Amino acid sequence: MMLTTACPLDCYDACRIVIDEHTKLKGDKTHPVTRGYLCPNLNHFHEQKRLITPRLNGEIVTMDEALEALIGAMKSGKSNSILYYRGSGNVGLLQRSTEHFFASINAVGTSGSLCDSAGEAGILRGRGSNEIITPQMLKSTETVIFWGRNPHTTHSHLLPFLEGKNIIVIDPIQTEMAKKADLHIQIKPHCDLHLALLLSRFAIIEGLQDEEFLEAHASEYNSFYELSQTLRIKTTLEAIDVSLGQIGAVLDLIRGKKCVIFVGVGVQKYRNGADILHAIDSFAAIMGLFGKEGCGVSYLGDSLKGIELPFKKIAHRVSKATVDFSKYNCVFVQGGNPLSQMPATTRVKASFENAGFKVYFGLYENETSLASDLVIPAKTFLEKNDFRSSYGDYTFQEMPRLVECEIGISEYDLALSLCEAFGEVLVSEETCRAKLREQMEISEGVGYRLNAPKIPYETGFENGVFEFSDELDLEIDKSEGFHLITSKHPKGLNSQFYQAKGVYMHPEAGFEEGITVELTSKSGSVDMLVYHDRRLRNDCVLIYSGTPDANVITPALLSYEGEGAVYQETKIKVTKK
Repeated sequence: MMLTTACPLDCYDACRIVIDEHTKLKGDKTHPVTRGYLCPNLNHFHEQKRLITPRLNGEIVTMDEALEALIGAMKSGKSNSILYYRGSGNVGLLQRSTEHFFASINAVGTSGSLCDSAGEAGILRGRGSNEIITPQMLKSTETVIFWGRNPHTTHSHLLPFLEGKNIIVIDPIQTEMAKKADLHIQIKPHCDLHLALLLSRFAIIEGLQDEEFLEAHASEYNSFYELSQTLRIKTTLEAIDVSLGQIGAVLDLIRGKKCVIFVGVGVQKYRNGADILHAIDSFAAIMGLFGKEGCGVSYLGDSLKGIELPFKKIAHRVSKATVDFSKYNCVFVQGGNPLSQMPATTRVKASFENAGFKVYFGLYENETSLASDLVIPAKTFLEKNDFRSSYGDYTFQEMPRLVECEIGISEYDLALSLCEAFGEVLVSEETCRAKLREQMEISEGVGYRLNAPKIPYETGFENGVFEFSDELDLEIDKSEGFHLITSKHPKGLNSQFYQAKGVYMHPEAGFEEGITVELTSKSGSVDMLVYHDRRLRNDCVLIYSGTPDANVITPALLSYEGEGAVYQETKIKVTKK
């Protein structure tokens, strides 16, 4: 008998999974996106060593003893001295039942993101809402631009939908998609804002703007055009390492064609990340790419849009990327690994060490679990009930419990135990599931969010019009050092699964492969082995997300909008040891 569920991992694809009697995971061939294929993480899911037993102060304890210790620690202090820190190791919706408990006792939560919030802030500034282009929407698309996005690694199920399309890649790395593209612009990092303005300027100079669309939905675009005119063309092209011919080639490949721009998170890992996404959106608006079949800009969508959760939300929050753990008597970390993934690791480790009672709740041993006082194993997605929405499409999938297992505890059962101990109310699991089912629309055997748009923004923007910027900081960083790129590894997902090692550099950067170098920034320094990678620019260093100690050199700063982490804001000095 074949059973089905969905992948809970933090990924665009939200794969539909078929499970046989031996619990082997396979792709669901009937699903319109998955089409029978799974990513490397899922194909090797059962090979990952998981946490088996709870630990208290390094000693193995029972689950009852672990819960008793957790309840005691939280009852011993004031609620505003308790921090709830939830990561994205599992993005199932019932994971939020634990937040319901912490909200009920008025604990502190986190806001912002380590991933995408700066970019989303820029999208909301222009469009008012964040809708996406799904793979199925590409049927009539003629040209696809991958702007800082590597679908072979982060969105592999998009690839079959690209057949026959013109492909443009804008990326400092020669990705697999770049090698096959009609045009690859190997732009200097942190120069995407300037490229978007130049593309907008030349589009208007050549008369490519969609006057009908602009008159109806974005009539104030002249202020943005005037802003683009403040750039000195020759100087800016030299600074961002893009040629006038490449600008023309982009415009030729989208002239009169239906075009979609897929934007990745790398372009917005800076303090002005919101400006960058807004500028890319503004170029798309000038070209009239919104509200039309086969056109648009797609970033990480809001996977909760239109979904009402049966849980309370925490009212008081602090910024996730810069939270000071030492201010709290009890820190509860769920499905995250802040001691690896938060910027400025040295600061984070010190603040975590000086916090009160530290709890890690998750599947795998990692830097944070090893530094915690109490470790509580979670159940895998096969061992509990859940639902999965997606930020790469509009699917909304139920994830029924398929395997019975004595290991760990589910998020809902943990939240229920805590609510009962504190006299708080939690809606029954069956009621939660029923409420979520009511918000699903089934089409050809696949669940979708209610009222998902067939053509995003077809009826206009949420604010009525697209809002342009008329003022931006256009200074280009000319300081010494290498640009830092922090991409995802093809076989890992941040600090989950495979963890890369070392720093990758172009052979012409001047450092021999295999030697140890010291990487230094304003935040700290770390020693790493050098690996050569000819796909890189020679002024860049690539450190894959999840690489041990990588965040020693990333800054404890927030984006100007969106409370986002800004891993790539700093330049890196490299010296031989």
